[in-house]
Order: sequence, then structure tokens, then C-alpha cells
Amino acid sequence: MDKDQAVGALILAVSLLGIAVYGWLLFFTNFAFLVLQLTGFVAVAGILAIIAWIGYTMATTPSPKAIAAENIGSELTESSEKREEGSG
Repeated sequence: MDKDQAVGALILAVSLLGIAVYGWLLFFTNFAFLVLQLTGFVAVAGILAIIAWIGYTMATTPSPKAIAAENIGSELTESSEKREEGSG
């Protein structure tokens, strides 16, 4: 078994253990409502944190400089002229 397979087996075991513990907390303890509240909070907070990160990134990243159409045309002309000179 190589390292990746060992890590995969560990992830599988921890995930199955987590499912078992979560099920036990929900169905066999008096903390079911608290567990559901925490689960809902973590899920919503995680999604909103990702949205906040996207907003922060958009707000703090400078806009790219606009490229004028004339510049594009002249650059295309120059590059085609260079190609023609090189093939001649």
C-alpha cells in the first residue's frame, strides 16, 4: 500500500467514524436539537464566509487596464508584418 492509498484509507475511516458519531449524537442523546443547530450554523456560516471571501477579493483586486482598440489593431499589424519579414 503506497502513501496515497494509506491517506485515502485514513480519510475513509475518519469519515465513517464521523458519520457514526453524528448519528449517535442525533438519535441516542438528548443533544439532538443542539447538534442540528450547530450543523445548520456551520453550513450557513461556511457558505456565507465563501461569499464574503469572493466579495472581499473582488473589492480589493484592482481592475485591469482597458485596452484601446487602436492599440490592438496596431499590435496585430506589427506582428503580421514581423511574420511576413521572417518568412520572406
